[in-house]
Amino acid sequence: MHLADFVAGSIGGAFGVAVGYPLDTVKVRIQTQRRFAGVWQCIHSTWKAEGVNGFYRGMSMPVTTVSVSSSVVFGVYRNVLQCFRQLRSSSATLDFLPAKVDVFLSGLSGGVAQVSVMAPADIVKVRMQCQMVHQGLDAQKPKYRGPVHCLFSIARTEGILGLYKGAGALALRDGPSFATYFTIYHVICEQLASPGKSQPEWKVILLAGGVSGMCGWCIGTPMDVIKSRLQVDGMGKRRYNGFFHCIEQSVRTEGPGVLFKGLGLNCIRAFPVNMSVFAMYELVVRLLRQTP
Repeated sequence: MHLADFVAGSIGGAFGVAVGYPLDTVKVRIQTQRRFAGVWQCIHSTWKAEGVNGFYRGMSMPVTTVSVSSSVVFGVYRNVLQCFRQLRSSSATLDFLPAKVDVFLSGLSGGVAQVSVMAPADIVKVRMQCQMVHQGLDAQKPKYRGPVHCLFSIARTEGILGLYKGAGALALRDGPSFATYFTIYHVICEQLASPGKSQPEWKVILLAGGVSGMCGWCIGTPMDVIKSRLQVDGMGKRRYNGFFHCIEQSVRTEGPGVLFKGLGLNCIRAFPVNMSVFAMYELVVRLLRQTP
């Protein structure tokens, strides 16, 4: 087992959250609130009513939990990939180029594996981001005083399973999304690799990380919309009876385009975030393995 990949994934994930959280808040609000006509209106309304703090609501828990879940994603991905390498090559060296299907399946495994860790943190993040909008911006007493209070409130009022509301959509988002993510990253690094070098240059890592993040969100955004709507459904009057009812109601009332709400924002956010994640991941891995 390569522990360096778990550690590097953890640090890279936390760094990525810090970079992309403000735009993530805007994305979640656009996906779940019909009152916002577009990105700039949401940004302006949030800034005017809540100030800069409004863009960072609920960030403390995601920094911690995304660090853990990113550790799981990268750790599972690299270790599953190593298993495929051992099956395909007796030497199982790191220089052995994996088949693209192996990369895809390893990424899929990593994406699904982290849902058990990510689901409770994700519902807390989404509800913290949206509670001021649900209650009204002039609400005197927020329903959730902070991420930890939100976590225990959901568990108390909706049961432990309430923390996993939208987990099915999360798995359907992250499995294919991370499979695409790692595959695109691998292909770009492979195509742009300098002759004679076993590791990609930093400019290639930055480009591959940014592009792979955007491609991953192109695949994951429809399930991201459904996941977010299911997660905020417990904050007020229940609108959805379940996963399929949420899809049916959303498409029927707002059209098929609703499944791609926030896609542009996701892609804009994904480039710097995943560029940062992969750069930090590769840096930490190289330091831990003490390679030039």
